[in-house]
Amino acid sequence: MEQQTTQPSNPPPIQVVESVVIRFCGDSGDGMQLTGTEFTRASALALNDLATLPDFPAEIRAPAGTLFGVSGYQINFGSQDIYTPGDQPDVLVAMNPAAYKVNLPDLVPGGILIVNTGAFTAKNLELAGYPTNPLDDESLGQRYRLVKIDISKLTTLALEGSGLGTKDAGRCKNFWALGLMFWMYQRETERELRSIQEKFAKKPELADANIRAFKAGYSYGENTEMFGQTFHVRPAKIAPGLYRNVTGNSATALGVVCAGQLAELPVFFGGYPITPASDILHELSNYLNYNVTTFQAEDEIAGVGSAIGASYSGSLGVTATSGPGISLKQEAIGLAVMLELPLLIINVQRGGPSTGLPTKTEQADLLQALYGRHGECPVPVLAAMTPSDCFHTVIEAARIAVKYMTPVFVLSDGYLANGSEPWRVPELSTLPKFPTQFRTDPEGYMVYGRDQETLARAWVRPGTPGLEHRIGGIEKHQQTGNISYDADNHHQMVKTRAAKVAGIAREAGELITCGPPEGDLLVVGWGSTYGAITQAVHMMQKEGRKVSSVHLRWLNPLNPRLGPYLKGFRRILVPEMNNGQLVRILRSEFLVDAEGLNKIQGKPFKVSELCHAIAERAPKAQN
Repeated sequence: MEQQTTQPSNPPPIQVVESVVIRFCGDSGDGMQLTGTEFTRASALALNDLATLPDFPAEIRAPAGTLFGVSGYQINFGSQDIYTPGDQPDVLVAMNPAAYKVNLPDLVPGGILIVNTGAFTAKNLELAGYPTNPLDDESLGQRYRLVKIDISKLTTLALEGSGLGTKDAGRCKNFWALGLMFWMYQRETERELRSIQEKFAKKPELADANIRAFKAGYSYGENTEMFGQTFHVRPAKIAPGLYRNVTGNSATALGVVCAGQLAELPVFFGGYPITPASDILHELSNYLNYNVTTFQAEDEIAGVGSAIGASYSGSLGVTATSGPGISLKQEAIGLAVMLELPLLIINVQRGGPSTGLPTKTEQADLLQALYGRHGECPVPVLAAMTPSDCFHTVIEAARIAVKYMTPVFVLSDGYLANGSEPWRVPELSTLPKFPTQFRTDPEGYMVYGRDQETLARAWVRPGTPGLEHRIGGIEKHQQTGNISYDADNHHQMVKTRAAKVAGIAREAGELITCGPPEGDLLVVGWGSTYGAITQAVHMMQKEGRKVSSVHLRWLNPLNPRLGPYLKGFRRILVPEMNNGQLVRILRSEFLVDAEGLNKIQGKPFKVSELCHAIAERAPKAQN
């Protein structure tokens, strides 16, 4: 039975909640990513802390109504620190039967289930594998707070007289759902209306239609008694400053731009589009005024080759890709190691092998970054922890690359790249500069003459008078740079390159820890597992369990403080979204009996999964 629109005699009461997890889901053409992004922006403007998890199919346009064509967007927002997008949604907005079927098992018992009944047609039910309409199951109302609305029909009615056809009008139903959620969570509407106007400025008829749909959804919630209450999430306590909402990819791009400014170098980005790294290229193309040049190459090899050439000429060379692209770039990365030139290599990891799961997340490229090149070819490897941390990690990687004259890997992943969170925009003046020193004095110049502290060779711009030199991929003499096949020279050069990278450990700083330096269990993480591990450890500590965590930004070289820290714990657990890669490294480097906790599902860890694993290994303290 459809809900009837009536004017309530009194506004519904307001329930204050600490945090809420909402998931929008529908067909890949239903605009769920846009809906989630707009609600996320509104939550950020409401000063809530938040984390998001976009989830979409790999196909550019999967067949409508199919299970593998479902697109979703989850947001966890609250008045306290938010570490993850949430384990399960408190509110599920399902726009069709396929989205309903795929996502309903995740909804918390007693959660709010809002369903677009207009999409539950015979054809869509068949595509989703339902012999009968699942909404007719009376037990649904006992398990969830079920709200059935014909959003498709109400959107069409709201757009009568708009001039849009039925198909185009139907595309506005995501804004109808957005309007309803704005009402439920007391979001400010004027900014959203301006945003819609700006977003569709080139198509005024679509701007008007989406605004009408949005207002209709908001009014529906306001004027019906379908909800017994609305909800309010207070602003989070955050430090004063200028904030913006960033994804991992946008923060990475901003980090690249900022690194160029801090190093006082022009930036050259050479890359090839690949999911989920493509947005880095898109973002950087907007920063021409900041001395950033972007080049979309014909393939991955050309992309990294152009970046190496740019570094040779005196620019900060940057390339970004995912695992398959790294496979193609590895020989050229080996060349950059031989040339000893600064180069940023950003790997936004995804599910593999081969094409694998292009739109799903994974951490399976760690060993590829460490050992994927032929020969003895060490490269520093850093990993970002959160979407906003991508900014700082890229800057740190650029500083290391320039100071030590070496390529540097930055590991991100699909979860970080597409996820978002509020980011406090730093003052550029507060970020330490690392201006580049190019050698111009020809006296005593040797191509591979080295700084005694860093073991870095001098960076010379081609054409500098008296400093003409030749470099290449064949082994060079350890001083002159001339081609050398001498056995002892090759041995020495291999050892020197390894010593240079090992010496970068002095830059690692303090460990990132949570909890005391000794106990029953230490949870060791890297990359995007940071949020789930941190929240789980906090929760288990409150239960009285002697558990701590350490998170690794430096993966090569490892932080020299890590070995002694590991010795303070009876057991070590290493959660990873791979089949056990960091755990192998810890076992071999420190001879510790580390235990892996592996998840290879294209999804990030749930806090509940980690809490369960911790509870099994760290008993509650006895009173």
